[in-house]
Amino acid sequence: MRRFFTLIVVLAALAGGGAVWWLNQGLAVSADTVDLSVEPGTSVRGVAQAVSDAGVQVSPSLLYWWFRLSGDARQIKAGSYEIERGINPRSLLRKLVRGEEALRAVTLVEGWNFVQVRAALSKAEQLKPETQGLTPDLIMTALGKPGVHPEGRFFPDTYTYAKGSSDLAVLKRAMRTMDKRLEAAWSQRSPDTPLTSPEQALILASIVEKETGRGSDRAMIAGVFANRLRIGMMLQTDPTVIYGLGESFDGNLRRRDLQTDTPWNTYTRAGLPPTPIAMPGKAALLAAVQPAPTKALYFVARGDGTSQFSASLDEHNRAVNKYQRGQ
Repeated sequence: MRRFFTLIVVLAALAGGGAVWWLNQGLAVSADTVDLSVEPGTSVRGVAQAVSDAGVQVSPSLLYWWFRLSGDARQIKAGSYEIERGINPRSLLRKLVRGEEALRAVTLVEGWNFVQVRAALSKAEQLKPETQGLTPDLIMTALGKPGVHPEGRFFPDTYTYAKGSSDLAVLKRAMRTMDKRLEAAWSQRSPDTPLTSPEQALILASIVEKETGRGSDRAMIAGVFANRLRIGMMLQTDPTVIYGLGESFDGNLRRRDLQTDTPWNTYTRAGLPPTPIAMPGKAALLAAVQPAPTKALYFVARGDGTSQFSASLDEHNRAVNKYQRGQ
């Protein structure tokens, strides 16, 4: 009986011009914006109550009946929303039906390692730190890839997320994106590639990403490494050595570091390292599987972001003297 009486009152209040006035009347809010969280499975009445509890000064019963009478109540979507001061009931319902969540963004940069990824996620605004305190192994287990090394497994991009989302959810999206990007790149591999698996392509792409100073050189750098892999020549790439040194690297790579054996030291071990060393972007992935046709076996930085490529050691030594030693 009470609900029936309420319905009659609401119908009367929303009839004719009164309805138009109320539906377009700005609602008072306890702050410039308030956060509204609509959990999956919340009833229409629960949504109306949540709006009121969030700090919007409106009758939950009146709002509930507006939702019901609009015909769109079943279209309200779960999510995290920001409700601005002065929003009217019509705009509020439209926001909830469209699922216009309050989104934040975090950017994962090409060439970052997993430590840097975790640091960025820990600083991301209103991102729930589900992975805090977890080891990399436990994180990969939570992501459904137990025993897989996390390095290079996440695609560098800008990811948007709703307030209150978890860092694990962002990592899962980045991981799935990398899986798709790697699969797409591998399907476009050159027929004469020395690589035998997508895994090897990911590892080489990560090296290319770290070695490239200018994007136009990526394919040539990949070509040098492909040539070395074909003839069994050491890759001898500094970024892998630095990665293997870990936290002990102080920013200055010394001769003794090149001689310090780690699984990632490509001066002491032949072939590709056991894992990627960073996150490669799309261009590096494609360069790894489609290297430039070249006879070059060496390259050295010119100092302007580009590289000088050489086919012989003598030619390379002359380039080193010119660009590195100023001779």
